[in-house]
Amino acid sequence: MRWNKTFTVVDCHAGGEIGQVVTGGVFGIPGKTVFDKRVHLQDHMDDLRKLILFEPRGAAHHNANVLVPSDIAQMGYVILESTEYPAMSGSNTICVATVLLETGILPMEEPVTNLVLEAPAGLITVECHCRDGKVEQVRFVNQPAFCYLLDVPVTVDGLGELVVDISYGGMTYVLVDAGELGIELVPSEARRLCELGMRIKRAAAEQITVTHPENPAIPGITQTEFTGALRRTAEGVLTSRNAVVVSPGRLDRSPCGTGTSARLAALHSRGLVETGEEFLHESVIGSVFSSSVLSTTTVGRYDAVVPAVAGTAWISGIYQMGLDPSDPFPQGFTLGDTWLGQAGDPVRTAADD
Repeated sequence: MRWNKTFTVVDCHAGGEIGQVVTGGVFGIPGKTVFDKRVHLQDHMDDLRKLILFEPRGAAHHNANVLVPSDIAQMGYVILESTEYPAMSGSNTICVATVLLETGILPMEEPVTNLVLEAPAGLITVECHCRDGKVEQVRFVNQPAFCYLLDVPVTVDGLGELVVDISYGGMTYVLVDAGELGIELVPSEARRLCELGMRIKRAAAEQITVTHPENPAIPGITQTEFTGALRRTAEGVLTSRNAVVVSPGRLDRSPCGTGTSARLAALHSRGLVETGEEFLHESVIGSVFSSSVLSTTTVGRYDAVVPAVAGTAWISGIYQMGLDPSDPFPQGFTLGDTWLGQAGDPVRTAADD
């Protein structure tokens, strides 16, 4: 084999959202914390993200996670996405926990295995319900989520003035009521949702500057979340559909864990969901995450909630990814047909997208 780089990759998805887990081949990333390792990967090793996620080895709908050692947890993981390194991702966390246990990297105990993982955002406690060697559900407690702004106007080309919320749940979201735009959260509207979502995100990032009060290195607005109407199931459980637009312009296939956390913060601030109440969040393809507000706290000057989110992941493959030294695309490439533009440049801020 002529490869000069070799990685062991476990393919996995949570609620339809791909979250590959790189279990071997990446060594010695410097940094005391996982956030430090994230910064090093972004600033000095971004060719790794491009190699894994860009074509011809990846695709616009791929995410990946690099397992790294942690001084304060059983395992750390750095999240790689198409245009950024998120501080946190719920679907990726569910994939990482599932891979760690189902591949035997960490021991599985039935019926429940409790883990402590370190994401770039900080410690994430995880409760895994297991049976017959399968992780049937992963429930993680996220870092606190909070609203920067509620009911703030944003002027968007072609749409006029919209009233939106700006909320943090591990990534920073502009939350938009889909009903106000007359758009349905269904698969057939996916392209329109992406085009509108990128336009709204770009406008919000240009017009509204927010800074995380505890870690200013966490980016500002990088995501748009279209929210559906609240309703009750036959059993009385609060539920809603949503669609998160991920840069450079595609839909999250899952209900989105950080988007769920951000929405819980907005709902709780309005008194629409109570502490301890279950909230079911549904994606455009019908997959569901269960969530709740465990408690309230503060982050800097902001009132915040501590969210718990639960979902299931499935492993779909295990393989080795490599790079032949003569390969003309060692950092991959992107095309505007599926990426809505070239994403091969260095990691961008929200205003650059």
